Amino acid sequence: MPATIIVGAQWGDEGKAKVLDALMPDMDIVVRYQGGSNAGHTVVVGTERYAFHLVPSGILHDRKVCVIANGCVVEPVELMKEIDALRARGVRIDGSNLLLSERAHLVMPYHRLTDQMSEKRKESSGEGKIGTTGRGIGPCYVDKVARSGLRAIDLLRPDYFLLRVTQRLAELNPLLTAVYGVEPLDPKKVADEVLAFAPRLKPFIADTAAYLNGALAQGKALLLEGAQGSLLDIDHGTYPFVTSSNATSGGATTGTGISPRKITLAVGVAKAYVTRVGSGPFPTELTEKVGEGLRQRGVEFGTTTGRPRRCGWFDAVGIRYAVEVSGIDAIALTKLDVLTGEPEVKLCVTYDIGGRRVERFPCDHQALAAATPIYETMPGWNESIESVRSFAKLPPAARNFVKRIEELAGVPIRYVGVGRTRDAMIRRGKK
Repeated sequence: MPATIIVGAQWGDEGKAKVLDALMPDMDIVVRYQGGSNAGHTVVVGTERYAFHLVPSGILHDRKVCVIANGCVVEPVELMKEIDALRARGVRIDGSNLLLSERAHLVMPYHRLTDQMSEKRKESSGEGKIGTTGRGIGPCYVDKVARSGLRAIDLLRPDYFLLRVTQRLAELNPLLTAVYGVEPLDPKKVADEVLAFAPRLKPFIADTAAYLNGALAQGKALLLEGAQGSLLDIDHGTYPFVTSSNATSGGATTGTGISPRKITLAVGVAKAYVTRVGSGPFPTELTEKVGEGLRQRGVEFGTTTGRPRRCGWFDAVGIRYAVEVSGIDAIALTKLDVLTGEPEVKLCVTYDIGGRRVERFPCDHQALAAATPIYETMPGWNESIESVRSFAKLPPAARNFVKRIEELAGVPIRYVGVGRTRDAMIRRGKK
């Protein structure tokens, strides 16, 4: 049985949770492979809206196992808040259907503090903010790479945990006071604050790499879920306006401990338009009436932060690049319904940068910021498509728009999202 990756093909917020929810009936296990509580996935079930941050949205399905793998970073208090909130709504969560990798790194209170202080300092100095969520994700990944981090397994060894916190704060406290002007943190107080969650988290902590590889050997079907999107990847995104982990499909193997040879399908998720949160270049951004219309109709406000998302026309240059760097085999195109009512819809097919036609997504973020999109304009449609469940029954203009995106992306569009409810999804061709 296959291991399938769901990967964002834009700047995140593409609707991956909806696609995951649609695929879950055919899966046994869903795995979150990178990122932290800075991500937000939303699933609408009937009149109920569920927002997910760390817990995979597959938890809504009975007899499925959800895994928070080693590539993720986890803030214990936020994870327990999310678990408690879901339980309060009747969702069953225990150590049999949710596993936390013992190798997952912990977002500590000082990570959140340094993240917020760093952004404030950049803003006040005129450097320009990156636009992080201020949840400590970046600083946690910094400590991971610097070998100064703490992992979930360390929660089970309190003395060692305190030692590591003490060692880290011996380095960090001088920076907090000298650069950010805040009082030094007490190592024991910080350690005790986090260790208080150890008894509640212990039932979930497991060797998830062993579990996942064993499941594959038994013929189980795995769905590997990424956060953010390919254009926010730390290596391949619009650096430095990126997330702090590998949001491309490559992050699924290092983030889970599964061999690349066991991955059989990568599904890229993209909106029928594009959104971006935070700072950074965005060639097709719409700042006037059309962009605001997309924002309101698409409810483009961050699941985690509530921040309004920047909106723009579909960018085929970006999607081709995402297909390449994430090895995308098929696309799930979401929120086609949001374009209903537009007299015309546009597709950016290439860029003009300094009078030169550019068809490849540039590495230089300053070049990308200077890019002028070259559009193809197509007729729009006015018919509601939210109840449509067959591609052939879409309005001709909507079908032509999807087919043109397919041509420009170079891979088939297998799924088309036409509404907010979990069943508002058209399947095209084979899975």
